[in-house]
Amino acid sequence: MTCPLCSRGGGEVLWQDAFCRVVLADEADYPGFCRVILHAHVKEMTELDAAARTQLMDVVYAVELSLRELLQPDKINLASLGNVVPHLHWHVIPRFLDDAHFPDAVWAAPRRTGRQHTVDHLRENLATALRQRLSARPETE
Repeated sequence: MTCPLCSRGGGEVLWQDAFCRVVLADEADYPGFCRVILHAHVKEMTELDAAARTQLMDVVYAVELSLRELLQPDKINLASLGNVVPHLHWHVIPRFLDDAHFPDAVWAAPRRTGRQHTVDHLRENLATALRQRLSARPETE
């Protein structure tokens, strides 16, 4: 079976280097829903050495901080599940008190009709913020 994160991008690429990529997921009810996807096909964080784990989490934190600044959500959810797609990736999901699922996970049954939260030029602003935050960090392959 072909891994969908190896064979396809997993979303619109906002930033990438030789190690990983940040993509904007196509989740209409959750603007700013991002994934940080390791390029190598690895299942678990513990398959990475300490430096690679730190490098991956630094990218996750940069995405979280950028989303907090741009969207000012009530909460950010971080999740690395991989039960369906066993390829190491992190979900970084801005959450709002009035979204369809809050306080439950976005994968749960909706509790209400959620209110749309939008930011003009989110894709461009997020890509710019990530470039600025991640350009100074050293690359590891």
